[in-house]
Amino acid sequence: MKLLLDTCVLYPTVMREMLLGAADAGAFEPLWSAEIEGEWAHTAEKHAAGGRVFAEGEIALLHARWPNARVRYGEGLKARLWLPDAGDIHVLAAAVAGSADAIITLNKKDFPAQILAEEGLSLMDPDAYLRGVFASDPALVTPVAERVLAKARELSGQGWTMRSLFKKARLPRLAKALG
Repeated sequence: MKLLLDTCVLYPTVMREMLLGAADAGAFEPLWSAEIEGEWAHTAEKHAAGGRVFAEGEIALLHARWPNARVRYGEGLKARLWLPDAGDIHVLAAAVAGSADAIITLNKKDFPAQILAEEGLSLMDPDAYLRGVFASDPALVTPVAERVLAKARELSGQGWTMRSLFKKARLPRLAKALG
């Protein structure tokens, strides 16, 4: 299954690490575009000094891990598409060009189901998706969650619990499932 990752699930870090960890474990094939990468770097820059440089480094690492994940599309495709927020058309264009099955995003209102269905796409909430993967294969998600938790503890110096970290990361259903 191919899933287009919107900017809002690539930045913040914990959500990105969980989704891409699941992809690494074979749950799905991730897709994104240069424009999504640019939004990620811009958002990181707004939130932290040196954020753009860090994001660009992360993006370079993702290119090495998934060399075919960056989708390219033409302006003609973007011109034929419509969404309530014109600023999100590039996300839909990338999903269509990459033959994605769905878009993973937190911005449900910006991607009407009817419009996505016309393009053969659906919308997925990252928490619901990861909770579903966990329900069907806990052995796939649990090691990813444990690595993300260990890294968060190491980098922050805080004693995060699984539940508190994933709840803060806007993954409350997954947090509850993981305990």
